[in-house]
Amino acid sequence: VQLQACGGGLVQAGGSLRLSCAASRGNLAMGWFRQAPGKQREFVAAISWNAAVTRYADSVKGRFTISIDNVKNTVYLQMNSLKPSDTAVYSCAARLIGSSRSYYYTPEQYTYWGQGTLVTVSS
Repeated sequence: VQLQACGGGLVQAGGSLRLSCAASRGNLAMGWFRQAPGKQREFVAAISWNAAVTRYADSVKGRFTISIDNVKNTVYLQMNSLKPSDTAVYSCAARLIGSSRSYYYTPEQYTYWGQGTLVTVSS
C-alpha cells in the first residue's frame, strides 16, 4: 500500500489548512500523526473505513476534522483555528482491516506510512 500526502504549508495562527492522503487501495483504517521538532510523534486523528468512527487527540478536538472518501481512497484532515503549537510534520498512516468500523490510534498499530508534509503555523 502506498500513501501520498499533501497539503502542508505556512499559515498564520487562526488560519486553516486541509491535508489529504491518497492510498493505492481501499478497505483501510487511516489516521494522522504529527511530529514537532525535538518531540516524539503523536496521534492526531483516526477514522474507520466506513467513516462511522472517528477519534481525535484532545489537543485538536473541535478544531480538526478527519474525513474519508471511499471512492478516491483518500483521507482528509481539515485543520481550523491553527496554533503555533500545531507546527509539525504531519504523516498519514494506514492498515488493512477486518472490520469497516476498525480504527487505530497508536503508531504501532499502523503498517503503512506516507512521506509526511510540513505544517508551519506562525504567530
